Amino acid sequence: MGVNGPVRWLLRQEQGAEHLRSAVWATLAGLTGFYVLRYGFDAPDMALYALFGALPLCLFAQVPGAAPERTRTFLAVLPAGWALVTAGTLLAGHSWSAACGMFVVGFTASFLGVGGPRLGGLATAFQLYYLLPCFPPYAPGTLGERLGGLTVGILLTALVDRLLWRTERPVPYRVLLADAVDAVAGYCAATGRLMAGAGDGTDRAGARRCEEEAGRALRATLLSRVAPAERPTSASLRDRACYDARAAVRHVRAQLDRLVAGARGPDPGGARLLEHTAAALRNAGRVLRSGSPGPRDDTLSTAVGAFRAERARRLSGVSAVRLRQDSVVQAAAAGAVLAGEGARIAFGAPLDDRWRRPGGPFAYATTSAPGRWWRRLALHLTPRSVLLQNALRLAFALAGARLIVGALELPHGFWVLLAVLSLMRTSAADTRGALPPAFLGVAVAAVVSTLLLVVVGDTPAFYIAAAPVVFLVGFAVGPVLGSAWTQATLTLVLVLLFVQILPPDRHLPAVRLMDVVIGGSLGAAASLLAWPRGAGGELRRSVVDFMSRGAEACGAVTFRLCHGLEHDRGTDPLRPARTAMRLAQAAHTQYRTERAGREATSPSWETAMQPGHHTVSGGELLITARRDGGGPPLPPEATALLADLAERVTADCLRAADVVRSAGASARAPGSGEPPGRYPAAESEALRYAVEGVGEVDAAAVLLIADTEAWLTGVAHDAGWVVEVAREGVGGGGGG
Repeated sequence: MGVNGPVRWLLRQEQGAEHLRSAVWATLAGLTGFYVLRYGFDAPDMALYALFGALPLCLFAQVPGAAPERTRTFLAVLPAGWALVTAGTLLAGHSWSAACGMFVVGFTASFLGVGGPRLGGLATAFQLYYLLPCFPPYAPGTLGERLGGLTVGILLTALVDRLLWRTERPVPYRVLLADAVDAVAGYCAATGRLMAGAGDGTDRAGARRCEEEAGRALRATLLSRVAPAERPTSASLRDRACYDARAAVRHVRAQLDRLVAGARGPDPGGARLLEHTAAALRNAGRVLRSGSPGPRDDTLSTAVGAFRAERARRLSGVSAVRLRQDSVVQAAAAGAVLAGEGARIAFGAPLDDRWRRPGGPFAYATTSAPGRWWRRLALHLTPRSVLLQNALRLAFALAGARLIVGALELPHGFWVLLAVLSLMRTSAADTRGALPPAFLGVAVAAVVSTLLLVVVGDTPAFYIAAAPVVFLVGFAVGPVLGSAWTQATLTLVLVLLFVQILPPDRHLPAVRLMDVVIGGSLGAAASLLAWPRGAGGELRRSVVDFMSRGAEACGAVTFRLCHGLEHDRGTDPLRPARTAMRLAQAAHTQYRTERAGREATSPSWETAMQPGHHTVSGGELLITARRDGGGPPLPPEATALLADLAERVTADCLRAADVVRSAGASARAPGSGEPPGRYPAAESEALRYAVEGVGEVDAAAVLLIADTEAWLTGVAHDAGWVVEVAREGVGGGGGG
């Protein structure tokens, strides 16, 4: 290997370029301020705070966005850092006051991560800014020096970040979503060609290939598969709209699956509407890819209106099969309309007047930013939220560690809490797995550091020269080689820096080892006592709750559709299901990050959540159409038939939820019978009533019956698929 051989090796590793940049960034931003203040101005306190002002942002923070956005974020961190250092300094006089402050800061910084990746990525930095000054010596008189050093460190961090080369950013979520929208558009066009013909084998095979491509593209947009910095999890208008656009596109794909499975051609009217739908989806993909809303195009909305009018004109002699098929085609087109509107809202387009009403699909677009943020926080203020659980677990661990450090009067107690932060995971199993390599790395580094202090002694020039080398090599290579190397690097770095502030002490490495063992053990104890299974313990419960809430919504939405505006008092029958959906999604996203504790009998969680997603998306579209179309309540006979169907579908969904709750055991139990979801159109009593009532029942009522029936049977089909997958033993540990 040549001179550049190690660098080439590092760049070939996963995220190697990013680790190299972080190491260079930390070395330049952290050590520049440290050396200038320590040796140029003989201000060791300022030097220490300049170092720890930079390192948390360089090594532990994840700040998304382009360079100007990142600079604004770093500058916004500055006043928060001042407040945290001030609080830590003033509360350090007593262990209880410092521990209470630690609980508040630890919880708040962690829980604010529900506001999105920008805040969540800064949580560790905020916690460290409080940690460093909240230990003895209690020296409020040095607060000015501490704040000055912190300011230097953060400003150097922002400056060096702008000067360094840019590593390859993760694919933006809007691009991943655009790829998925384009793939579903291709699937839609292929389905249209299939329906335009008579079910030719070539057209069907082409539709199946497009179906697989659409499935792969949509799976790539799952939050659990997206880089953390790019996840649309904040309360911003862009993230909310992108998330809703993805839900609408997924709904379109579900309708296309039904059409391909049971297409009866030729159907020129349905094929034309699918062509318009594909074109609208491609336009939505262009909006997402370009980041510009462009001019409004209502071609698809006009086509949906024309299709519905044509359906009303040709009801005479229509079959139940065609009635349902037309409803599914119309549902796919309506989903594409929502996807296009969501894409435009995400990039600054004003909300169209037709959506400006309470309870509409984009009601948040008329809500102020503080209102959206509060609703996001309130959503997770429940013991069932894994994000709240994480915040409470970490806050209790940090506060407890601070009390123990104060009671035992441990030297360098800051390192104990640093170990809690760096080694604690979201589950007890993952925390236990992180401890042995960390302890090994610290032990080896302690031995090396002790020998170094014995041999070198009080020779500042050596430590000044060695620190940048250890910084650069250790923080670049350590994350690639594993946590043992990272902890060893951190130990060497701390020893090399502290001996430049305090007289060399050969016992310092042993103190570091003791602190890491204490901190890691406290973190493990907290993980074991508070929600030890992490997301693995909450995910099944959250998914089952989502499925159950979705099942209940089937009846509530059907009641609203049957009775029209007469019973529309501004309440949202889908709100409980929508809340449960977001909590289940958060649990699933965290579950994908946890390595240990996976259950071999876990279902495919994305499959398990599909009935609930179908309930929310389809129900929202139908309620919107019902509000726009108005009309009197449905005839009592139709209402009774749809209510009975909703009751059966609810039972199917609850059975599927029971299968997930029991890890698939009920699906394989003797006498479990046929899976739910078998609702042939020709045997549907609601469709038979609609067909036989043509000429006697209002055409709008006939179409509403058909649309509601198609939605309910689609939900039942998804519930049946959950049972079928469990029966066949598919799941693979919940990969989804």
